[in-house]
Amino acid sequence: MAYKWPNLDPNEIQDYSVDWSRFLNTGDTIASVQWFVNDEELGSYETYSGDAGALTIVQPTNTTTVATVRITGGLVGVRYTIQCRVTTANGLRYNRSIYLNIAEK
Repeated sequence: MAYKWPNLDPNEIQDYSVDWSRFLNTGDTIASVQWFVNDEELGSYETYSGDAGALTIVQPTNTTTVATVRITGGLVGVRYTIQCRVTTANGLRYNRSIYLNIAEK
């Protein structure tokens, strides 16, 4: 199941987050985060910082329970699937997919 973030205007720069606190076992924390971008036209891209089909991951950050990514750009009318994968301090791995539509406001 994929979640959905609010639409992004391609001229904006917005932060989007995934709160993992309800999935983490007691005492476990986020050790590392990977972000992946996919759109139906361009295929899959692993992105830490850079361009994925005009959608740009500017600055990924995380706390011990929340992963945040700063996004800008994108192609109007395209729905991207952003995947957030975290590895915990206890060695568990979680993956969530989030839809992001690009639309002028």
